[in-house]
Amino acid sequence: MFAAATKSFVKQVGDGGRLVPVPSLSEADKYQPLSLVVKKKRCFLFPRYKFTSTPFTLKDVLLGDREISAGISSYQLLNYEDESDVSLYGRRGNHIVNDVGINVAGSDSIAVKASFGIVTKHEVEVSTLLKEITTRKINFDHSLIRQSRNSRKAVLCVVMESIRTTRQCSLSVHAGIRGEAMRFHFMDEQNPKGRDKAIVFPAHTTIAFSVFELFIYLDGAFDLCVTSVSKGGFEREETATFALLYRLRNILFERNRRVMDAISRSQLYLDDLFSDYYDKPLRMTDISLKEGTHIRVNLLNHNIPKGPCILCGMGNFKRETVYGCFQCSVDGQKYVRLHAVPCFDVWHKRMK
Repeated sequence: MFAAATKSFVKQVGDGGRLVPVPSLSEADKYQPLSLVVKKKRCFLFPRYKFTSTPFTLKDVLLGDREISAGISSYQLLNYEDESDVSLYGRRGNHIVNDVGINVAGSDSIAVKASFGIVTKHEVEVSTLLKEITTRKINFDHSLIRQSRNSRKAVLCVVMESIRTTRQCSLSVHAGIRGEAMRFHFMDEQNPKGRDKAIVFPAHTTIAFSVFELFIYLDGAFDLCVTSVSKGGFEREETATFALLYRLRNILFERNRRVMDAISRSQLYLDDLFSDYYDKPLRMTDISLKEGTHIRVNLLNHNIPKGPCILCGMGNFKRETVYGCFQCSVDGQKYVRLHAVPCFDVWHKRMK
């Protein structure tokens, strides 16, 4: 009966689907802000998840004894009074009958009255908590963490808000038949034994809550999944390995792109040099024939093998030559390889 009343409350209040009804009156005190609950999917046939309470809070599974400094704010939410009728032939009606054990002989419906009065909302200061968890880590030796980590279907969640009653509340159920002019035509003249049931529960009872899932990394750091898009769970070793390989692949791609850009720029520079050489008269560029200039030599005559030209042999195409200059040196090498035309004259023109 309590579960049916909390489900009805969540359905009417809404809150975008984030609110979860408390399933049992005996566990209502375990759904307080910063308490930990376990979220599990029932099976592939049921899209809804099942939340199971735990006797632990977020502080209990963190390393260190420092308390969590995030505060909890509270305010009045609404005044809730509900009367509804439920068909015995529906799933909800069958659930109430089985849960309460009411006598339904000669009845086709159940009248349910829930009087919660003024309820209050208690929520954790999210911004403060997000700042604090950046310096905290999960204790993997904690029993709850070990058990949840071994189950791939279990997701640890932290309660971020709870809705509580402020006074003593009552729930009542009455079996009857559906009337025409009024909601129910109660058979007061018969009033069979066991047709009415009622329960009373104390003030400050939690009737609904909402959670943020936890995503826990291999090093013990963790994140709060503050949106429905992000999913909680444990980082697996294979997932971490895949992420590392993906980052390495991106680094290699970026490095190769930079190398190709550098080669392209150098190629454009060489093209500009050669075009500048060919655009000018020969008497202005052929400085190697003037007196006192460096001399072109065949390096093979000096037992130096053929190799790439220092100007045009470093691009996409490895242009090789047997000519060079002994009067020039680069990187400790006492000669440079240069094509006879036009690289030899372009090189010495630039050196000037």
